[in-house]
Amino acid sequence: MESVLQLKKNLHNTNTQQPSEVTLIELKQLRAHEEVNLRHLKELKKEIESDRILKFAIAVDKDTNIILDGNHRFNVFKELGCKEIPAVFVDYNSPQVEVKSWRNDRKVTKEIVIEAGLSNNKLPPKTSKHMIRINGKLKHIFAMEKKVNFPLEKSHAQK
Repeated sequence: MESVLQLKKNLHNTNTQQPSEVTLIELKQLRAHEEVNLRHLKELKKEIESDRILKFAIAVDKDTNIILDGNHRFNVFKELGCKEIPAVFVDYNSPQVEVKSWRNDRKVTKEIVIEAGLSNNKLPPKTSKHMIRINGKLKHIFAMEKKVNFPLEKSHAQK
């Protein structure tokens, strides 16, 4: 497990970060592009409250701060009054990153994701499935999200 000091990076230098680095970012700097599934949110909140840790960092576009994966984890942290969350920054413009749809009824592109993240017109839950090519193999972007076992107390939780 990485220490909190190792997680503390200069957020102004995210353009030079490697995707594997974990950074603490303030929740207020992040942008969601999808709505949440309330049932899943409730279940995840119960798990995180019980464990008192966030197991995995979320994946965020380094240029726009749009959450690519981990929207429910982000929303749990918001509900718990946390200030920061561990994140892995990804270059969304890279051809190594692709977006597919979880839903057969909806076409999704990087442009649609960015537009939703920068506006109030969020996509339905589980619309986008972000993939990344690692060593020639296309994997879900979760493969980039390092295990952090981040204690809620380190996020300045109010509870």
